[in-house]
Amino acid sequence: MDMKLQGARVLVTGATKGIGRAIAETFAAEGANVAICARKADEIAQTLPALQAKGVKAFGAALDVGDAAALKKWVNDAAAALGGIDVVVSNVSALAIGPGEEPWQQEFNVDMMGTVRLVEAAMPHLEKSKNAAIVTISSVSGREVDFAAGAYGAMKAAIIHYTQGLAFQLAAKGIRANSVSPGNTYFPGGVWQNIERNMPDLFKQAMALNPTGRMGTPQEMANAVVFLASPVSSFTTGTNLVVDGALTRGVQF
Repeated sequence: MDMKLQGARVLVTGATKGIGRAIAETFAAEGANVAICARKADEIAQTLPALQAKGVKAFGAALDVGDAAALKKWVNDAAAALGGIDVVVSNVSALAIGPGEEPWQQEFNVDMMGTVRLVEAAMPHLEKSKNAAIVTISSVSGREVDFAAGAYGAMKAAIIHYTQGLAFQLAAKGIRANSVSPGNTYFPGGVWQNIERNMPDLFKQAMALNPTGRMGTPQEMANAVVFLASPVSSFTTGTNLVVDGALTRGVQF
């Protein structure tokens, strides 16, 4: 299917590995020009050539999305490099799980406010686009209580609420907003590979909960994101798309 993304200008946070990398590469494969950010400059340097090899413009910078000034600068620099912004994808997560206040502070600053700041910085550019779209990455942990209950799950739930609010508030401007909630996603260097190696009992428990008998792949999550962001999905806004292989049991009306 032609996603009608040829020449689109897309920003993706946390795009050098895992789901974020797959999202950026899938947009590029569809002919979209892509701007990326991540914490490590060497990972940015390794990712940009892979995107450019698909025949599109690619721009990148190393930054912490928890740094409001740095995030805003990247958004504006990306808009200048790409000639505007049509799509923003907020993918970065602190993945902070555990007791005490620190995980709450990390999750709020990176996951929640990183998303809010990205949207607000991009808004003047999105308002000029004919096919503006916002996609936020939540999690099934935002839908139900699991081992990530606490700061991570609470902020992922808040992101869904925030995104649906955006959809209603921005509909008249023609700006769509949707979220994607991935289930357990396995990839080299990812959290689930780390759990497999260091917390084998938890990994076995998680695998037993997957009725498909496996975890998802970054590409499967990226496909959902790119579809929701594309003009092909032009009347879809305010939805939370769960991509989890029937992992969760809650009925979503």
